[in-house]
Amino acid sequence: MRILHIVTGLASGGAERQLQLLLRHLPAHQHCEVLALTNPGTVAGALRAEGVTVHHLGMRGNRDVGALPRLTRLVRAGRYDLVHTHLYRAGVYGRLAARLAGVRTVVATEHSLHAGVIEGRPVTRGVKGLYLAAERLGTTTVAVSRQVAQTLHGWGVPPARVELIPNGIDAARHRLPPAERAAVRARVRAGLGLPAECWAVGGIGRLVPGKRFHVLLEVLAGLDGAARLVLVGEGPERAALERRAAGLGVRDRLVLTGERDDVPDLLTALDVLAAPSTEETFGLGVLEGLAAGLPVRHSACPALDELPPGAAPQARRIPSGAAAYLAALRDLRHLHDHSTDPLPRPPAVGHYDIVRVAADLGALYDRLARV
Repeated sequence: MRILHIVTGLASGGAERQLQLLLRHLPAHQHCEVLALTNPGTVAGALRAEGVTVHHLGMRGNRDVGALPRLTRLVRAGRYDLVHTHLYRAGVYGRLAARLAGVRTVVATEHSLHAGVIEGRPVTRGVKGLYLAAERLGTTTVAVSRQVAQTLHGWGVPPARVELIPNGIDAARHRLPPAERAAVRARVRAGLGLPAECWAVGGIGRLVPGKRFHVLLEVLAGLDGAARLVLVGEGPERAALERRAAGLGVRDRLVLTGERDDVPDLLTALDVLAAPSTEETFGLGVLEGLAAGLPVRHSACPALDELPPGAAPQARRIPSGAAAYLAALRDLRHLHDHSTDPLPRPPAVGHYDIVRVAADLGALYDRLARV
């Protein structure tokens, strides 16, 4: 089976890293290629290094309709059995191009959708109308959480057209023997310029307003000088966060890693993961923190909300404000100040193992191909 994944871009965001993980674990008979409409960032390079063919369309923006014929020709030339789109722009252009190219089976994953927000942007009447028109061109829409599925149903997408397949985490990648983990932690800390004995708070995600990383800057200002804040990701809020950190007098204690493809290693350098975002549709970073054996404090994580109580005792949900996070992190500091050992792996990590998730997606592909 030949499959083309069409994604808006390949910067190191949650959806893009999720695609990279899936491609490593899908069944061997499903041969996948990837096409980025724009911005072939660090994930494109990582995919190519792993032997995946990556195409770049060179699209100039959302209204670059001249890209549609090029995309259609590429899909037709590839003789793909199935096209799978990821993110809003790719979902609109990719579904239409696939249909024009004669592909019968078209899947889309909805990674980031709320009732009034899609991928961090307000949902206007036009945005919603275009989304629904494109959705009808597809075969199936995959929702990464029940929250996303419920939003799709509320928009009028029939339940029979929606499949719930959550995101996954590379649980095996986080399983390091104690000596190896200690060595990786020391190496990564040295590379980031973190003092060996500092207490490192981390955040993972695109540097965008919805992640609310400014809350963690205010928390950093309230912690003692041995604390550091490490933000893993890149985005348009970088300069604003740097200015805010300087204004709070903590710029020298803030580490911005930029886009990275070694997130599991980076997590070993941390002592706690903090996620003040209130707009999550899954909560991938929270799950990655748990897989790394970190205590986690978060303000939204549908992935955990959908599991039974006790699935992740190391994680606690708190309000997304500086006072709540400062109190929670001070408590954690008191409990874990002298320990760098990882916490036990909770059941939630096994539930969202990428091996299991990729098997479910591969089974969906096979089922749709037989229809």
